[in-house]
Amino acid sequence: MSSTAVRGRRDDHGLRTPVAWGVVLGVLQAAAPLAFPWLAPVTVHALGLTLIAAVYVGFAVADGRRHVLVVEVAVASAFVVLAAAAVPGSGWLVVIGLVGHGLKDLWQHRTGFVAGTRWWPPFCATVDVVAAALVAVAITTGLPVAP
Repeated sequence: MSSTAVRGRRDDHGLRTPVAWGVVLGVLQAAAPLAFPWLAPVTVHALGLTLIAAVYVGFAVADGRRHVLVVEVAVASAFVVLAAAAVPGSGWLVVIGLVGHGLKDLWQHRTGFVAGTRWWPPFCATVDVVAAALVAVAITTGLPVAP
């Protein structure tokens, strides 16, 4: 068996834990409005979206390359604008933002654009997709965590 095949299998096995924790945190993120009953659910979800978008800015600072920092600040800013538009607008914008961030995570995992993120992109993509799916279900069914 080639070293690439062995390495690939080890990497796949090594992603089980971050993905499992991503599911747990995705469920918690979707339920977050229950912890802040004085805020509208869409506000809580929008704040969550801005928080997850900003994490890569920290990774970009640690990476140290200026162009990486510029790109990550621009991307995070776009998610902040989308989240801000969701508050007076539609909770579906939060779902779109979470799915978009999940796609950004998958791109990061595939390209390694920001150095030193290893397990973070699959973890965060899982959080994003699980939270997006649960928020979409909440919106369509009228659950109390719905924006």
